[in-house]
Amino acid sequence: MQNESLKTCEQVLSEFSNKGVSVRSWAIANNIAPSVVHSLLRGRTTGRIGASHKAAVLLGLKHGEIVE
Repeated sequence: MQNESLKTCEQVLSEFSNKGVSVRSWAIANNIAPSVVHSLLRGRTTGRIGASHKAAVLLGLKHGEIVE
């Protein structure tokens, strides 16, 4: 997984648009609060810990491990 290139927030939003998926629906499907995903994609949070970390890893914004 470390060899995969990371995405930017703009790329993630573009992918959502191309697939016709809303940020809210993606967040709910992945058991993450929509406000956390919106904050992450707007740059308000860094995805360092907790739910924002989980979202960043699932979206491909950062490398990491999800431990639950």
